[in-house]
Amino acid sequence: MGIRKAAIAVGVAALLALSVNSTLPASARSAGAGLTTHQRSVLRAIAQDTWRFFQKDVDPNTHLPLDNIGPGSTRGEYTSSANIGVYLWSVVAARDLGLISTGQATALALATMGEVQHLQRGFGFLYQWYDTNNGDVIMNPGQGPCPQVGGTTDNCSFLSAVDNGWYASGLIVARQALIGARPLASALLNDTDFSIFYDERAQTPCNVNSQLPDSPPTGQMYGGYYTGVGPAGYHNGAIYSDPRIAMYLGMGLHEMPGDVWWRTWRELPPQRCPSDPDFSWQGQPQGPGTGHWATVTDPQSGKQFAVWEGHYTYPGTSLRFIPTWAGGMFEALMADEVVPETTWGPHSFGLADRRYARVQMTYAREQLHYPVWGMSPSSTADDTGGYDVFGVAGRTFPAGEQLAQCAGCPSPQAESTVTPHASFLALDVAPQRAYANIVRLRTLYPDVYTSDGGFYDAVNPTTGSVGHRRLVLDQSMIMAALDNALNNRQMQRWFAADPVAAIAHLYLAVERMSL
Repeated sequence: MGIRKAAIAVGVAALLALSVNSTLPASARSAGAGLTTHQRSVLRAIAQDTWRFFQKDVDPNTHLPLDNIGPGSTRGEYTSSANIGVYLWSVVAARDLGLISTGQATALALATMGEVQHLQRGFGFLYQWYDTNNGDVIMNPGQGPCPQVGGTTDNCSFLSAVDNGWYASGLIVARQALIGARPLASALLNDTDFSIFYDERAQTPCNVNSQLPDSPPTGQMYGGYYTGVGPAGYHNGAIYSDPRIAMYLGMGLHEMPGDVWWRTWRELPPQRCPSDPDFSWQGQPQGPGTGHWATVTDPQSGKQFAVWEGHYTYPGTSLRFIPTWAGGMFEALMADEVVPETTWGPHSFGLADRRYARVQMTYAREQLHYPVWGMSPSSTADDTGGYDVFGVAGRTFPAGEQLAQCAGCPSPQAESTVTPHASFLALDVAPQRAYANIVRLRTLYPDVYTSDGGFYDAVNPTTGSVGHRRLVLDQSMIMAALDNALNNRQMQRWFAADPVAAIAHLYLAVERMSL
């Protein structure tokens, strides 16, 4: 079903030349460049406090991380593939930062992966939700076990491409960082088959294949797969969003061809054929006219692709950037916590990462007049235990000058809430500005932080209200970012040391974006 076992002759020499079975070059070890001794001490204390969250979060019997804790005594006793993957990041980060020993980290990782080994899985992947009390597959949080796993088109059978990308990234980090966990992490990773997420149907010179039902954008990645049924009926078409982690892993494991990299859209493209979707609703200056068609040669197969290298421009400035789908910070920068995009892709996604952080900072300061910045999907800034897709949509600008591809997707309150994890994600691309924002969050909103878990998940900069809830996903982003900032990009270096990372290096280095 996949192509992992196939010998890929073309491009082998290039991959060997880009060998990443060693640490990143010295010039790349600068995620925390310029941070003073005092600043590093403050960040290290945050890491210690944040790690205390994980000591309370993991179920003592199943060893599965709970999705969230709070407000109050509320415990989100369910988990996902993404939660499990990023929890493994946090265990490694805690070891790297000297908060626990290698033996303790190995024991924690093995306990969780040992449970995963006995969970119901499909194609080696994890289903959407599990009960952390017993490991049962559940339809939705708070519901009982699924009456049937597989053969349905609901969460009882759904394998998410993006969530399982984060799961696999955790296995890679664990097997590189913890020698004692390597056999089990490798066994779990070898069970997976990312080819189920790839739309391998015939491609055309157009943006879509109009000869197939619903005119799909073939060559892209499906959003997921229903075991016993088939692929989900939609594609992850926006490459500058969190699903690209699954592309890195799928290509790195030789289960997706390089086609998926070039066929997935950087910006919604102009029509190449009358049957293509018309994205002119984006308007000007953000519409499909801002860019050019580039002909690229895939470094593995030698096939040529027409790629729309487009961009948005921040209104009133010359700042060019690649838009995320819904304007969230983790869509843009979460992959960089493990994949060294800023080092390997200085003219592609590394550049996009730097530009996008500037967009977030500029918009919050100049348009919203907030004293802090950083919008990303998170808990709501209250104690309802809610969650929303917060992000920079550009709602204060006129029509046609939006800052996200899907301007209508975020809720009306999308720009009302700031989440601390966004600042930590920016430590790699703007360390001083990120550090200053972290300090401002604690100074202006003291209720957003406690020593027994670190930052709470959300604050409303206008009212000062705080959502007293912590998510394992968001706390794990903080732990990984601190490992990179304080430890010479160590989280990235664990990923870079794995053979799976070689193709990510190759493709990031090849591309030249129109920024």
